[in-house]
Amino acid sequence: MSKRDYYDVLGVARGADAEEIKKAYRKMAIKYHPDKNPGDKEAEEKFKEAAEAYEVLSNPDKRQRYNQFGHAANAQSANGGGFGGGGMNMEDIFSQFGDIFGGGSPFEGFFGGGRQNGGRRVQRGSNLRIKVRLTLEEIANGTEKKIKVNKQVTCKTCDGTGAKDRSSVQTCKTCGGQGAVRRVTNTILGQMQTTSTCPTCNGEGTVVTAKCTVCHGEGVVRDEELISINIPAGVSEGMQLSMGGKGNAAPRGGIPGDLIILIEEIPHETLKRDGNNVIYDLHVSFIDAALGTNVEVPTIDGKAKIKIDPGTQGGKILRLKGKGVPEVNSYHRGDQLIHINIWTPKALSREERELLEKLQDSPNFKPSPGKNEKSFFERMKEYFE
Repeated sequence: MSKRDYYDVLGVARGADAEEIKKAYRKMAIKYHPDKNPGDKEAEEKFKEAAEAYEVLSNPDKRQRYNQFGHAANAQSANGGGFGGGGMNMEDIFSQFGDIFGGGSPFEGFFGGGRQNGGRRVQRGSNLRIKVRLTLEEIANGTEKKIKVNKQVTCKTCDGTGAKDRSSVQTCKTCGGQGAVRRVTNTILGQMQTTSTCPTCNGEGTVVTAKCTVCHGEGVVRDEELISINIPAGVSEGMQLSMGGKGNAAPRGGIPGDLIILIEEIPHETLKRDGNNVIYDLHVSFIDAALGTNVEVPTIDGKAKIKIDPGTQGGKILRLKGKGVPEVNSYHRGDQLIHINIWTPKALSREERELLEKLQDSPNFKPSPGKNEKSFFERMKEYFE
């Protein structure tokens, strides 16, 4: 079954701002919350669907990629190396988006339920951004880059707990390890129970009595990590890729952020990229253009021999099918277009000048374009349609 458009899921326009998206998600989450619909599998799936849509549309980077590539932008997240996206479970939803309700489920106390993770707040590490410069050959074929990234990593001494030792982590006495405290108030409708984040442990459910001497209780330290990045073939300048969980580690065992990779293209010495096509300017002498010849031209994959027919005119475009750049996540590949330029000598010897003067009045050297001769713009339009 194909996924629905994320904007349709939340019932918002594609130009909706962040506040509209948040309000729409809150409305959907309240409507299909598991506590309000116990045992209703369809409601649970709609709840997950809304959370997945919000996870993408609330993140400017992920939303931009989704607007450009649709659900294909999320295809690689399943194997840990691509665009962020789906596959969320209920624990993910409550840990990441529970705060949209102000610290807890709005139905705790009304329907007897609660977050599946016990109400504990899980912190999230910040995202990291890096630039990766690629040659045209790397872009065309895809590549793997190993890059050292300076980032926050989990403290090895305390294993991310922030505590000096195991005995230095205790269950919070205020909330009993729930990460939230409940308060009952009397109203005209009867008793109502509200839930808020525990002020003692800040929603973590535990407190550290003696801090780790290396990370000073944070659970993270700054260090370098060697990260292997698989770049798919066909990426382009300005495109952003995302590696889930490869950003900064979160304090005390939280969810790590993402690594955002910004693509930069290194200009090629002789080839120019135009979308998925590659353009090469070939200069030939008017003698070779008149008599015809065979020449070698550079391509992304090496060299290719092409034939210049006798009488070739300047501005003619030759096509090498499938010698361009592939589309991302597609079998389609662009072409290489070779633009013929007739080279006119800028300086002539006396003998060369005399030879040309003898040919100057020859009928075959008089310009005589036929009706079928296409202009440069017509030829370019033909090749790019």
